[in-house]
Amino acid sequence: MTVKQDNKYNINFYGKIENIEKKKEIAKKIAQRVKNGETIGFGSGSTSFLTVCEIAEKIKKENINITAIPTSFEIKMVCSHLNIPTASLMEKKPDWCFDGADEVDKNNWLIKGRGGAMFKEKLNIKNSPIAYILVDETKMVQKLCSKHPVPIECNPEAINYVKQEISKLDVKDIKLRLAMGKDGPIITETGNLILDVMLNTIEYNLEEKLKSIVGVVETGLFIGYNNIIIEK
Repeated sequence: MTVKQDNKYNINFYGKIENIEKKKEIAKKIAQRVKNGETIGFGSGSTSFLTVCEIAEKIKKENINITAIPTSFEIKMVCSHLNIPTASLMEKKPDWCFDGADEVDKNNWLIKGRGGAMFKEKLNIKNSPIAYILVDETKMVQKLCSKHPVPIECNPEAINYVKQEISKLDVKDIKLRLAMGKDGPIITETGNLILDVMLNTIEYNLEEKLKSIVGVVETGLFIGYNNIIIEK
């Protein structure tokens, strides 16, 4: 943890938070929706981190109880630090969930997964009746892959085959995602590797096409999901 964000809780975020004031406003807006007794899917990333802190403040002030279903080990540790009980999707079903995004286009299609947790993020969204996607204006784009690649989570033994098959698509670039604090590649919480893929075109059926490749566990494309975009 490198950046101090909230002295009230003596807790830091892993990395730099850009546009922090706008993200705090979005976080406060979502925290207002929390009701006693709910089970809520907690997303990953900086906006989700700030939202968890705001929810913890609401819990403390109003003396309410909720259960969180976190999508990453980092957010699970934040919940533990803030005394928010957690559960898995095997134990509970979320009443609703929230998460951030790397890019959102005019169709409300998303790229997610810069934090490497797209598999659990997609599980939470699929299991939630309502999914709130929290973004600031920097995340809004005319076309996906304008700024960020599409993350593809792969089984390690299939990485070369997956790269070969993806290369047949309309691709600008494919890179194995490397770790920042260790030598070698990023290892996801499910023990997989991530390919970051810049594409020239993204069609409606691309998510399905990518997931049909043997060895692809999940993609960071979220196309055709009934998400509610909360923008500041």
